[in-house]
Amino acid sequence: MEPRNPWQALTRSGYPRGSWPWRSAGYLVSGVVTGLPALLVLLLLVVFSTVLVGLPLLLLAGVALGGVERRRLRIVDRDPAADPHRVPDAPGLAAWLRLRVREQATWRELAYAVLHATVLWPLDLIVSAVALGLPATLIGTPLLLALDGEETKVVKTFLVTSQPQAFAAALVGAVLLVALLYPLAALAGARAALTRALLAPRETELRDRIGEVTASRARLVDAFEAERRRIERDLHDGAQQRLVALTMTLGLARLDAPPGPLADQLGKAHSEAGKVLTELRELIHGIHPQVLADYGLAAALADAADRSAVPVEVDSGTALPRLPAAVESAGYFVVREALANIGKHSGAAKGRITARYEDGTLRVDIHDDGRGGADPARGTGLTGLADRIAVLDGTLTIISPPGGPTVLRVEIPCPPRSASSSPRTASSSAKG
Repeated sequence: MEPRNPWQALTRSGYPRGSWPWRSAGYLVSGVVTGLPALLVLLLLVVFSTVLVGLPLLLLAGVALGGVERRRLRIVDRDPAADPHRVPDAPGLAAWLRLRVREQATWRELAYAVLHATVLWPLDLIVSAVALGLPATLIGTPLLLALDGEETKVVKTFLVTSQPQAFAAALVGAVLLVALLYPLAALAGARAALTRALLAPRETELRDRIGEVTASRARLVDAFEAERRRIERDLHDGAQQRLVALTMTLGLARLDAPPGPLADQLGKAHSEAGKVLTELRELIHGIHPQVLADYGLAAALADAADRSAVPVEVDSGTALPRLPAAVESAGYFVVREALANIGKHSGAAKGRITARYEDGTLRVDIHDDGRGGADPARGTGLTGLADRIAVLDGTLTIISPPGGPTVLRVEIPCPPRSASSSPRTASSSAKG
């Protein structure tokens, strides 16, 4: 694997022959190039800040230098340096300034600007001069002696009067250069790590990734619900109407047919068409019941309890508020699946649904007095329910000891839907 920074490059055997020594040197030398102007600008803005004019400019200077330093970081760090600043919610310079003043990243950049202008670039200069300038001077001794003709002083200390001495100094310089490339890279790696810690912390990148995953997950949930509603609408307006027309046609044909085998066959066809229509209506209701869209979760839970094969009591306490559509849909279908499991697998005589909305969390408990022993690994649909709830950052808890009873608990954090987006809230409360 290719090294991503100088510290990783130092562990490779061919480090001196690669590009990382010169990348490290370029990073430190460019630090001098940016540090000296930063010091001059900082001093100038400090003078202006005595009359409160330079304070906003001082913050902006830190932001500008932070952007430059994140780009300069690419010299020795191949991992992208994420911009820690957020995008303003409103356009305009005023909104941008208000956001920047409140951000921690702005003040970290100002602290880095002060540190870079006063400490870091002089350190870069000293290290570059020792690690590069001293060996370069020794290597250039034969040339200096040739230009002088008689003698030259190496680094203002050693007197060299002959070419053998000059070439010996050059050899020492070459060896010293290779040896100093290692501490040079180590310091460059430390400088890069400090720059990343102050100007592009890892938690910023993680926050951005989590935010994107959360947003994409929310988009998938909304798209899934929109598709469910489209299918429900197409079935209701298309296939169901055609089946109604077919049922009526078969009924009229049976009435017009004379008694005999033909009338009997038409009667059977009419009966089968009626059963198919009933099943289709149940399917449409299961995809997205109209009562859920119109009156909310409390009414939909009562409707699900009425349709259950096992007698189920519903306790929603105070009327549930209208919640986000995805939350109401998830809560309803979890209850529907749980009631289906109770009817098929539990052997229960009765059940109970308890729904509450407290502290920004929807909590729904489905209780039955059946035989218990519910196990998600046995294919009862519980794993699918847990996955559906997890998409909304919710949790599904199952308490089902052998012999029962069984409690399935759903918790979904969510804000209530605003009154403007739920015009039928009042009627929902009245019917709940």
